Amino acid sequence: MARNRILIVEDDKDIAESIALNLELSGYDCLALDDGEAAVEHLGADHSFDLALLDVMLPGLDGFALMPHMQKYNIPVLYLTAKGDVSSRVRGLRDGAEDYIVKPFEMLELLVRIEKILARTGKLGSVLRYRDITIDLDRHSVTLCGEPVALQPLEFDLFVKLVKFKNCTLTRERLLNEIWGIDFIGGTRTVDIHVAHLRKKLRLADAIVAVSKIGYRLEE
Repeated sequence: MARNRILIVEDDKDIAESIALNLELSGYDCLALDDGEAAVEHLGADHSFDLALLDVMLPGLDGFALMPHMQKYNIPVLYLTAKGDVSSRVRGLRDGAEDYIVKPFEMLELLVRIEKILARTGKLGSVLRYRDITIDLDRHSVTLCGEPVALQPLEFDLFVKLVKFKNCTLTRERLLNEIWGIDFIGGTRTVDIHVAHLRKKLRLADAIVAVSKIGYRLEE
């Protein structure tokens, strides 16, 4: 299955490279451009993007001026900007942006927001892949080298979370709250037990890395 494509329009080279690197590691294909006019020109020849991350303050055309061009090709927009004032947020959202995040931000937060937008707009794929493992979200099934692997429901949900945020460290507390629920009365040892099952069933002893006193990270 093809990877989701994300357009990044950001004139700060370091920020653009950092975002692109992290998104590529998380399973997305990215194209980074550094001004609004270049973005418009590129869209004329290639507009098959699932999401656009737009800075507001850009040379050429600013991020707000790019919105109609994104809407023309049905590309959802998430604004990434240092302009955190209420009027800018309101304008961006009223113009049609799906979300608005103010710099500086945590990469994990950006990844979560991207996933939410892709899911909400129907652009998030129903099949995930990691190494020789295929996850079918609709069928709630997992195969390893083409052979089905029986995962318990919570094991499945935990593995999906690790795959979606691979190369990011997820705390035990976050995994517990988001998978087991905030009302779960068991301790974080529950997460450790389920991780041990995944390592064994999916042959991932080397890939699911324990981060001391914090949580786990699935490494690409």
